[in-house]
Amino acid sequence: MIEIDDKIVSLDILREQFACDISRCKGICCVEGNAGAPLDIDEVDTLEEEWDNYAPYMTEAGRQSVERQGFMVIDEEGDYTTPLIDDAECAYSFTENGVTYCAIERAYREGRTSFIKPISCHLYPIRLMRFSNGSIGLNYHRWEVCRPACECGKKLGIPVYKSLREPIIRRFGEEFYRALECAASLLEQQDKQQ
Repeated sequence: MIEIDDKIVSLDILREQFACDISRCKGICCVEGNAGAPLDIDEVDTLEEEWDNYAPYMTEAGRQSVERQGFMVIDEEGDYTTPLIDDAECAYSFTENGVTYCAIERAYREGRTSFIKPISCHLYPIRLMRFSNGSIGLNYHRWEVCRPACECGKKLGIPVYKSLREPIIRRFGEEFYRALECAASLLEQQDKQQ
C-alpha cells in the first residue's frame, strides 16, 4: 500500500494489468453479482434529475424496476446501489447484439446527459473504501468475469491505473493521477533493482 494525501492505494492498482475487453466478456459485469453497483448519495439525485435523458435507452423491464424500486436500493450492508431486474442485471443496462451496455453511458456518449455513469462502475476494478478517519482506500477487486480484461491488459501491457485514467481523474483529479504515475515509476524502479 502507498499513501497519497488522504488516500491509501493498493500496489495492485499500479502492478496488475487490466484493459476491458467487452468483445469477450460481453458486459457481464452489469449482469452478474449479488447486488447492484454502489452509488454515492449525490449520484442518486443525479439519476433522478437525468432520468428523462437516459430512460429511453433502458429496457422496459429496467424502467419498470426503477419505477417500482426507486433510483437506488439499500443493500444488505446498508449501502446505496443501483436497482436490479429480477435480482440479475442492473436496471440501467440494456443488451445489443449479445453485449450488455449501460444506458446512462450511451446517453452520455450521444450527448443527452452530462452524467457518464456511476463512479463505482467507471472506476471498476478499483473499489473505494472509506475509513473512520476520513481516508479513502483504493483496492483492486478481482472478479472471475473480468478474466478477459486481465488477459487483454497483460497482452497490451496496461496497468490498472493507466486503464482507468479517465475515471481516476474524474473522481480524484489530475494531481492525484500524476502522483499515481510517479508512485508507479518509483515502484517499477524498485522492482527492477530486486
